[in-house]
Amino acid sequence: MKRSIAAEILRLPSIGFSSQVLQEYHEVAYRKKRLGISHAEAIHALRQMSKRPVVCMTPSLIITAAEISDRFGITYWDAAIIAAAHELQCETLYSEDLNHGQRYDGLQVVNPFL
Repeated sequence: MKRSIAAEILRLPSIGFSSQVLQEYHEVAYRKKRLGISHAEAIHALRQMSKRPVVCMTPSLIITAAEISDRFGITYWDAAIIAAAHELQCETLYSEDLNHGQRYDGLQVVNPFL
């Protein structure tokens, strides 16, 4: 079920990613053998995601993430994803790690698996 929901989200025309999310995807998708995703499938998915807008880590993004982390009391890594979403001018951030319904300066978190 989660896989089909995730695939549906990945087909959205306006989706974008942070480079951190791409890295985390590979680590989880390929390293967790129970998911049954081969290295070739993980690389293919990364190539597909890379065709969308991708925000890379920059000094400015790192500073913004540190400020977001402090202001909202969340981890730097979650704040970096939020900072990238702001840079992409997203209105929605899909995450099962952040609190569903939480708003971060106009960015709405949605847990698509609830």
